[in-house]
Amino acid sequence: MGSFFAKYKFFGIVMLALSGVIVYLFYNALQPKKMLPVYQPSMVDKSLVDSTLHYTKKYHKIGDFSLVNQNGDTITQNNYKDKIYVADFFFTTCPTICPIMTKNMAEIQEVIKDKPNVMLLSHSVTPQIDTVAQLKRYAMEKGVLDHKWNLVTGNKKQIYELARKSYLAVKNDGDGGPFDMIHTENFILVDKEKRIRGFYDGTNRDDIDRLLEDLKILEASYTE
Repeated sequence: MGSFFAKYKFFGIVMLALSGVIVYLFYNALQPKKMLPVYQPSMVDKSLVDSTLHYTKKYHKIGDFSLVNQNGDTITQNNYKDKIYVADFFFTTCPTICPIMTKNMAEIQEVIKDKPNVMLLSHSVTPQIDTVAQLKRYAMEKGVLDHKWNLVTGNKKQIYELARKSYLAVKNDGDGGPFDMIHTENFILVDKEKRIRGFYDGTNRDDIDRLLEDLKILEASYTE
């Protein structure tokens, strides 16, 4: 009897392992795949959204734009055509949250540097200060890769409207007159169809990790 069990011991171990693999595969197949929401203005804090969009519940997309980057090149929506990207709003002389946001955006840049379909886009909320030369100095200091990350400046009204009507990312007018922007720490994940797929606190470690996980999910959705 002992020799019988010894003879088939290896076969039994193989079958047990195979059964475990089959159960694991079935379990994974039955788990619902995580899908990222498509954010609409009605889903966002009203203080971050232009009043004309407060009740918009579908079809929201990032509007067209034409701005200038750290190299003096004109950057439009065409530079981000068929790209996933992470956007934010900042200014180079910000002493509080911006240095942390830029550091974390640089970390994201490191993750995506070999991903041709993923880019970054940072908008200055003080374009009168953040000239091309100023943005270039800042870009060199922070290790910005020109082919992955555009720091853009331009017409303040256009940037304000992008922030409030497209990215839903800055608060109501500040005290500096028309189109003054009180920017938030938000990073915004945008898909290839120019839709918002996530908001993240650009100063929060856990949120950066969540953004990177959501980026993987979004990338995978284009390969299925």
